Amino acid sequence: MLRQMCKGKLHRVRVTQADLNYVGSITLDPVLMRAARIRPYEMVQITNLENGVLWSTYAIPGDEGSGIVCLNGPPARHFQPGDRVIVLSLAWVDEAEWETFRAAVVLVDDDNRITSIVTTKPADDWQDDLGG
Repeated sequence: MLRQMCKGKLHRVRVTQADLNYVGSITLDPVLMRAARIRPYEMVQITNLENGVLWSTYAIPGDEGSGIVCLNGPPARHFQPGDRVIVLSLAWVDEAEWETFRAAVVLVDDDNRITSIVTTKPADDWQDDLGG
């Protein structure tokens, strides 16, 4: 059985730009992408904490160390500079991977600089009725 899991999360990053005339995607600082285990062109979910909009698109790297979080194309109508968002990277995990699977939650300051990374091993906090 496969389960869809949160592999990485950018928690409350600040949108720095919105570019309606770009073809699509979210541009992210590669420092943030690596910390949240997001690879170039990987699909991500973005939730806007200001208005509740949930959007799915792919991530592309911006300038290293820039703190950029730019919504491109249609989502630029729903995500504006200054908005706080959550970016989720998802993965399909099978039962064998479950035991060693780790998730990363990246916390940032007001300039999208990493303040901490919390990694968890969900299997350590779980016991099902089958004893495992």
